[in-house]
Amino acid sequence: MLAPETKNPDKGAEKSAQPENVARAGGKKIDSVTLIYVPLHLGGSHRGVSMGPAAMRVAELPESIEALGFKVADEVDIPVPYSVCWWDKQSPAKCVPEIGQVSLDVAAAVEKAMAAGTIPITIGGDHSLAIGSIAGVSNYYRKLNEKWGLFWFDAHGDINTPESSGSGNVHGMPLAVSLGTGDKRLTDLLGYSPKVSPNRSVLIGIRDLDPPERELIDQTGITPFTIRDIDHLGLGRVTDLALGACGSDSTGLHVSFDIDVIDPDVAPGVSTPSRGGLNYRESHLALTLLAETQLIRSIDIVELNPANDIKNSTAKLAVELILSCLGQRIL
Repeated sequence: MLAPETKNPDKGAEKSAQPENVARAGGKKIDSVTLIYVPLHLGGSHRGVSMGPAAMRVAELPESIEALGFKVADEVDIPVPYSVCWWDKQSPAKCVPEIGQVSLDVAAAVEKAMAAGTIPITIGGDHSLAIGSIAGVSNYYRKLNEKWGLFWFDAHGDINTPESSGSGNVHGMPLAVSLGTGDKRLTDLLGYSPKVSPNRSVLIGIRDLDPPERELIDQTGITPFTIRDIDHLGLGRVTDLALGACGSDSTGLHVSFDIDVIDPDVAPGVSTPSRGGLNYRESHLALTLLAETQLIRSIDIVELNPANDIKNSTAKLAVELILSCLGQRIL
């Protein structure tokens, strides 16, 4: 974990109240966050993922954020139905009506947090929650007529459609939904689609794709960076290229971070581990570089599964990653 910035103790200075490389809204530094807990498990078959928000609380997420110098303005618990759901007659995808309702609640909470001048941090739960968080971010910028970029960190493409998916699990579809492809009950949330432009969307760390996803990634026009690209170019160069792909006129970035982008030797507490992922230092480097742009305005941390974790180590890592997003520095 990176150490908080401190001033020279020989000069009698106290610990810096807040890192300098934090997000801005309307030219002003943002000094508070809203924590949105979404114990969503309906997007996949791994029910342990619903315990992710609780594990983050045990790992002292609010306390760690406040120790960094931010105020936790609000903590929001999104209700999630725990009844078993399956396919309905309207779609090959599972649990669409239930996920749609959760997504509306998440979207409202995210947009409200941004409008209040805070950084919404949406904590899962499976990655289908990003359907709601991205809808909320999109609606916020749409009303301001501003452009924004999406950074999607993931071992997987999450760009399946109900027709291409072999499982019907929506947590493999949220990026496609946000780009306007999929079940219309999800793509058309809030009355419009797509929620994000493909030429402002980057997918980083992919290494485990379903065969149809390769073609879908090409068709959408998003910018992908595979784990091989990271090995070849280095994470710093990939981050720079990704920022360029999002456009120099973007006024904000949404970071949707699936913890399984990290190698399972470092982050064992996930539902769908895939070997060969980012290491500890690379993960922090990417988020620190994004924080230095002062453009991060909203964050997802998803797919933490405490049932597969070891002594809550992955939850603690997730807290550290959020602190890096918020601008924690070595010096």
